[in-house]
Amino acid sequence: MRKILSLFVVLLSVIILNAQQTQKPILHGKHWMAITGKPLAATAGAMMFQQKGNAVDAACAMLAATCTMWDVLSWGGETQALIYNPKTGKVIGINALGVAPTGATPEFYKSKGYNFPPQYGPLAAVTPGTFGGLCLMLANYGKLSLKDVLAPAMQMAAGYPIESSTANSIERQKALIKEWPYSKKVFLPHLGQKREAPEGGEIFVQKELLETLTKLVEAEQQALKKGKNRKDAIMAAYDRFYKGDIAQEFVRGCQEQGGLITMNDLANWKPIEEEPMHVNYKGIEVYKLQQWTQGPMLLQSLNILENFDLKSMGFNSAKYIHTIYQTMNMAFADRDFYYGDPAFPPAEPMQGLLSKDYARQRAKQIMWERNNANVGPGDPYPFQNETNPYMDMLKKRGFSMDTSSTNKNNFMPSHDVRNNGVAMNDPEYMERLWMGTTSVEAADEEGWVVSITPSGGWIPACIAGNTGIGMSQRGQSFVLDPTLNPFNVIEPGKRPRVTLTPTMALKDGKPFLSFAVQGGDTQDQNLLQFFLNVVEFGMNVQEATEAPNINTNQLWLSLGGEKVADRRPRPGNLLLHDATPEWVRKELRQMGYQLSFDDRTSGPINAIWFDWKHGSFWGGSSNHGDDYGISW
Repeated sequence: MRKILSLFVVLLSVIILNAQQTQKPILHGKHWMAITGKPLAATAGAMMFQQKGNAVDAACAMLAATCTMWDVLSWGGETQALIYNPKTGKVIGINALGVAPTGATPEFYKSKGYNFPPQYGPLAAVTPGTFGGLCLMLANYGKLSLKDVLAPAMQMAAGYPIESSTANSIERQKALIKEWPYSKKVFLPHLGQKREAPEGGEIFVQKELLETLTKLVEAEQQALKKGKNRKDAIMAAYDRFYKGDIAQEFVRGCQEQGGLITMNDLANWKPIEEEPMHVNYKGIEVYKLQQWTQGPMLLQSLNILENFDLKSMGFNSAKYIHTIYQTMNMAFADRDFYYGDPAFPPAEPMQGLLSKDYARQRAKQIMWERNNANVGPGDPYPFQNETNPYMDMLKKRGFSMDTSSTNKNNFMPSHDVRNNGVAMNDPEYMERLWMGTTSVEAADEEGWVVSITPSGGWIPACIAGNTGIGMSQRGQSFVLDPTLNPFNVIEPGKRPRVTLTPTMALKDGKPFLSFAVQGGDTQDQNLLQFFLNVVEFGMNVQEATEAPNINTNQLWLSLGGEKVADRRPRPGNLLLHDATPEWVRKELRQMGYQLSFDDRTSGPINAIWFDWKHGSFWGGSSNHGDDYGISW
């Protein structure tokens, strides 16, 4: 009877998928493709292609435009990117995440009563990384000048019709914005009126930001006049931002408002070009940035899931959902304890964590009858011929390395264990879980492919002096207590472990998929399921972006929350799509899940699939937000 039911589920899922109508059409292109979080920003990318730029130029222009539009980030934030270089056939990682400033120690924040660095304001800031990352990508792999690439953003800074979503976000957050004088001046043009933020469609002018961008272009153009080559001229603008008058005003404005960033912090910071991590899933090489992001969590999940016949379970059947949920929980438990900045000791056990043998061990630990509310980190050290130095710390946390189904310990401090409510009934928790950013995807006929997940400096942003630049809030992703994660304790010069996680996949040595998404701790949850939608269930790229996903809350939040208890895992909390059949809901409840529902559970994911048979690009942009693509 069970075999008949399983066959029925598989057949039903095939019928549903074949009958599925997407809300957005597939985006087709032959020469180039540009997709990002806002239509105007996608247009900026298209403008670069029309000027004979490549995908790197287009991606940089879209990045600049989204920063200028405050599309849940700003110029003071951080940029994480993967680039496929067709000349070498290699995937390149770009680490343009800022670092904790001078004086940012656990003792400093604890002395001010914090359990984590704050969510907002100057003390949440790490050094700005996005402009440095843009310069690195553009100088090394683009064709156009900084002047070309910044032109759309500069036109927008001079005045553009602001979207209602951003304008309304400013109005909702205006009480916080008023605490910072430079933010108040930029964001609230109607002070004293009932609505102090701009209205949707109003021409939003950013005079100070335009002046800053103009100075950067001037630095490049002056260097060219002096005989500097294209790359050195772009880096002259970089130097003005991080070492010149822009840096001086940024630091002055930051410190005036209580921040810690110094001139030395800016001058000593550098973007890093790194080799991404990757695993092979059924013949497809999947690439993610290193363990300073949550990206390897997706790779760990694929290694575990490779041990199961997912397709035979049926798309979003109860067994499939349970398998995905349990797998993600294991990978998140490892992320939450073992990931951090590889430039600082101790060394993260990544060889063990990405071992296929370790994944097979974890796969055997899945409880099939019900949700395992007690999943904790595994022990990857034996899989790299080492002994785990943190056993005592894990035991103090109340966790036993006995990961059998009879283990009753929960991987959270005993003082944090309390009755678990359904997370989706807690709007503040869900905002921290889903906290947004944007994504940028670009590809061209020369073979360049770019995937970016930038973020930081979102509204309500604290603007640094008269630069027009909102400071990052990414410091909140550090911990102050090493028992939470000994690899991610805040320290000057160190990068926090972030959620930002672009993805690229190659098949037969050629680009197969490039994809990214916004959404805090849900990013790799949604990207994992998108990838499986394409690879296991044969969906096209648009179907895969819109298909119903699940979200787990059985993880430590990376953002927000003043108390340790605000960030703790919520075992069994499971978000499903409204369309989930009743028999699936019933079976999941019987397995111990606490269910909640939404009509949008997929992202918004932006993606490009490479059709080598026909020599074209297929773009997908989920039906979850303002994300938009243009192609030719």
